[in-house]
Amino acid sequence: MSMYQVKPVCGSLLKPDLPTCMYTLPNIHGQQGNSCTSDLCSEHALQNGEVDPAVKALEARQDEILRKLYELKAAVDGLAKTVTTPDADLDLTVSSSLSSQSPSSTTFTGVTNLDTLIGKDLGALRDIVINANPAQPPLTLLVLHSVLCQRYRVLSTVHVHSSVSNVPPQLLSCLGPRHADSYARQMFQLGFTLIWKDVPKLQMKFSVQNMCPIEGEANVARFLFKLMSPYPSDAALATLVDSWVDMAFFQLAEGSAKERAAVLRALNSALGRSPWLAGQEFSLADMACYCCVLQSGPASSTPSNVQRWLKSCENLGHFSPAKPFLQ
Repeated sequence: MSMYQVKPVCGSLLKPDLPTCMYTLPNIHGQQGNSCTSDLCSEHALQNGEVDPAVKALEARQDEILRKLYELKAAVDGLAKTVTTPDADLDLTVSSSLSSQSPSSTTFTGVTNLDTLIGKDLGALRDIVINANPAQPPLTLLVLHSVLCQRYRVLSTVHVHSSVSNVPPQLLSCLGPRHADSYARQMFQLGFTLIWKDVPKLQMKFSVQNMCPIEGEANVARFLFKLMSPYPSDAALATLVDSWVDMAFFQLAEGSAKERAAVLRALNSALGRSPWLAGQEFSLADMACYCCVLQSGPASSTPSNVQRWLKSCENLGHFSPAKPFLQ
C-alpha cells in the first residue's frame, strides 16, 4: 500500500532573513538527499569503527601533555627531596651516570626486590644521599655502588659541599661519567648521591621523614649490601659476616699495628679453611676486608692465604672503582 505524497513545505532555494549579530550556519535544506553533512559523515564513520582524525590528534596531544607533566612531577619531587635534606646547600654539581656494566661472574643469591625492601614510591626517585670526607674516601661504598649499578638502573651524582675547598679530580669522577639522560629521573630505579663534605664520620640519609641518618662506613655498607642480597638466614653465619666487617673497619683501618697483625693472622687462618671469609660464597665481609687490608698496607706484606684471597677478589671485577685509590 503506497503512501500519499506531500509537497515540500519549503524549497531548497529558500533563503530566510537571518540576523547579522549571530554566527551563520549552512542551510541544511540546501543539501542533496544522497549527501550528508560533515557531522553526519563523522558520526557514520565512528559507527563503522573508524576514528576521526581530529580525535586522534586530540589524543596524541593529551598523551604528550601527560608525559611532560609526569617528567615535571618527577623533577619537582627530586628537588623537593633535596630541599628537605639538611645538605641542600650544594654549590657544585660534578657528574651523574647510569652504569651499564656487564654482570660479574659472581652472583649474589637471594636477590631482594627493591620495592619490597625500601618501599614503592611512584613518581619520586628514591635517592641515597651519602656525606663523606674526601680525606677518607669510602672505598667499600664505591665497590658496592658498582655492584648496585649492575643490578638496578642507578642515577649516580657527585656533589661538592661548600665546606670543602679542594677535591682531587679522581674523587669528582669516582662514580663514572655523566649520563645523557640524567635529567629524566623517572627512567631510574635508584638514586646514589655522594657529597664530598667536611664531616668527622661518614653519614647516609635515605628518607628524612621515616628514617634517621646512618653513621659509619660499616653500617652504610650493610645497608647497601642488603639492597642486592639479604644477610644469611643462619644467625651464626650472619654474625660471622658482621664480625669480619667490624674487624675490617675498626681494627684494620683504624687500629694499631698490633691489632692489624692480629686481624691478618685471623684472616690467614680463616682463608686456609674456606675460599671466602663467610664460607663458600662471596659476601660483604670479603668486600670490606679487601679494601681495608690494602688501605692499611701493601699486599706483599700479608700472609700467603691472604695474598691468594686478594687475587681471587680482584678476579671478580668488583673492585675496579677502588683500585685508583689503593695505589
